[in-house]
Amino acid sequence: MKKGWKIAITIVGVALVVVLLRGCVATSYLIPSSGMENSLYQSERILVNKWSYGLRLPFMKLWGYHRWADSPVPKEDILVFNNPANLSEPVIDRREVFISRCIGIPGDTLLIDSLFSVIPSEKNAPDQKFLYSYPSQREQQLDSLLSILSIAPNKLLGQDSTKNIRSFSRYEHYLLEQAMNGNCWIEPIVKEDSMEILKPLIIPSKGKAVRVYPWNKTLLRNTLVLHEKKQAEIKNDTLYVEGKPVQHCHFTKDYYWVSANNTINLSDSRLFGFVPEDHIIGKASIIWFSKEKGTGCFNGYRWDRRWKKVELQTSEKINLQTTNSNFNRKS
Repeated sequence: MKKGWKIAITIVGVALVVVLLRGCVATSYLIPSSGMENSLYQSERILVNKWSYGLRLPFMKLWGYHRWADSPVPKEDILVFNNPANLSEPVIDRREVFISRCIGIPGDTLLIDSLFSVIPSEKNAPDQKFLYSYPSQREQQLDSLLSILSIAPNKLLGQDSTKNIRSFSRYEHYLLEQAMNGNCWIEPIVKEDSMEILKPLIIPSKGKAVRVYPWNKTLLRNTLVLHEKKQAEIKNDTLYVEGKPVQHCHFTKDYYWVSANNTINLSDSRLFGFVPEDHIIGKASIIWFSKEKGTGCFNGYRWDRRWKKVELQTSEKINLQTTNSNFNRKS
């Protein structure tokens, strides 16, 4: 009888240790698609370090969101997180698990196209200069704005009877537009330039205001409704929050923008929007099993990838460095 009790206690103890390890230290995750190639291949299994950004306490249904030893998420990290857009499951840690790399942290400004893809090429860098015209009578006002915004003065490049011409980067023009509350009288000379297609996307951060624009109002509305639990709607092209029209939105959480390595795969922020801090489980750390999909029981194993640290490949690092140098701007 005593022997039976010892066996039962041992089994219960082992089960508790496994539950604690999975809930508080690390867990295993199956890579479901080709979205993270070449860093991670489909059907690989990885260990997720739950302490990389502080431990998110399990059983969120009981006591909500709490994180021990909270630390910021660096860019380039490959994140494992719960689906931010699952409306059918109210408890965050019960939702399906996604994986993507972090390319935007709270407060960042990214340049996006009409499909919300981040554009990393040098051609579209925020520091590249373009020609702008403005009314001649606004010359003194412009000088004052440049001084307030700490934008280095630039020389007058041309003028006629009504217009003056100067050059500004996209980011400088964005700052000027912000200062003018959207009533910007500085216009690009070449209307059809690609700069008219790309738009700045500010990643929301806790306590900071994000200006509402035509290209981000739907994204902001969805974020407010899903993650801030506020009543928000768009009427007559105007965003209303708690029944009032707004030009700026405030957030109580930090958010992140994530991207798949394979741009054709839309299982990233282009599909589900910002990832809130309370949805992040941890960092993809180690590959513990790797086998080619569709192979037999005795072949297809990638032995050289077992127990390998998860990291971006060289080509991906170069691409991210270009992205970061171009778009790592604070609003």
